[in-house]
Amino acid sequence: MAVYTEVSDDELEEFVAEYDIGEVVSCKGIAEGVENTNYMLQTDRGSFILTLYEKRVNPDDLPFFLGLMEHLAAHGLECPTPLHGLDGRALREVCGRPAAIVSFLKGMWPRRITLNHCAELGAGMAQMHVAGADFAMTRANSLSVSGWRPLFERARPGADSLKEGLARFIDSELADLEANWPSGLPAGLIHADLFPDNVFFLADRAAGVDRMSGIIDFYFACTDALVYDIAVCLNAWCFEPDGSFNTTKARLMLSSYRRIRPLSGDELEALPLLTRGAAMRFLLTRLYDWLNTPPGAMVKRKDPLEYYRKLRFHQGITGPGAYGIE
Repeated sequence: MAVYTEVSDDELEEFVAEYDIGEVVSCKGIAEGVENTNYMLQTDRGSFILTLYEKRVNPDDLPFFLGLMEHLAAHGLECPTPLHGLDGRALREVCGRPAAIVSFLKGMWPRRITLNHCAELGAGMAQMHVAGADFAMTRANSLSVSGWRPLFERARPGADSLKEGLARFIDSELADLEANWPSGLPAGLIHADLFPDNVFFLADRAAGVDRMSGIIDFYFACTDALVYDIAVCLNAWCFEPDGSFNTTKARLMLSSYRRIRPLSGDELEALPLLTRGAAMRFLLTRLYDWLNTPPGAMVKRKDPLEYYRKLRFHQGITGPGAYGIE
């Protein structure tokens, strides 16, 4: 989430009038994330999220994203649900951008990740995979192994400005990933960007823990190996601020997931390579964004070298046991 496109008061009121959601009370930009322009929209009937889809999002993919959220919500997963306008359409346009309004999801993402958060995430991720099993639409993962080298070539000229030798390191690692990337793993709907700021929690005061209240931001969702979502989460949830890997968090995440959707032997064996690939994916997209974020954009750039360090860790892993699998 971020703000790249400013919406004037007149444009906003005209757009909201196309829905039956009341009158605008306030509209505030959301700075988190990097892909689309997002606003917290408050009307006299409730809270909503207004999203303007920016140039890096293919408009042809939007029916997939919106349809997926509706499908998952109908199958019991807590996630934002697209609102349909008075004419029945969910996908519209404002300020020359494709746009939609979705329901507001209660909860907060965890700033300090606990063991409980990881266990809740594992169960929620498995529920999402099961709920998406009969979603009829498909979308290729444009940011999987076949898309990494073209992205790298666009960022290669500036790579060594962040770290000397980074371009050579990425080049070598990409060659190994391309040669050994697994195929034939169980596939289906994945989120592909299940970072902590895309998972909301609410406090269960009686139990003294946080419970997952939902998942947001499905704009990287695609059809791919289900275990790749786990690889993304091992990177995003199980490293401590000092860079160390927390095996207990990984074990709890994986055991909670496996209670709902068991993992095959092939999936488990593929995890070390997939976690390297997931680290490479975020190293490259962060590197590209670091070098190309437009001046003045209301968005916080994220450190690419965080994922360089994670990738180096995964290069030393020889089997799934290092991720807490018993």
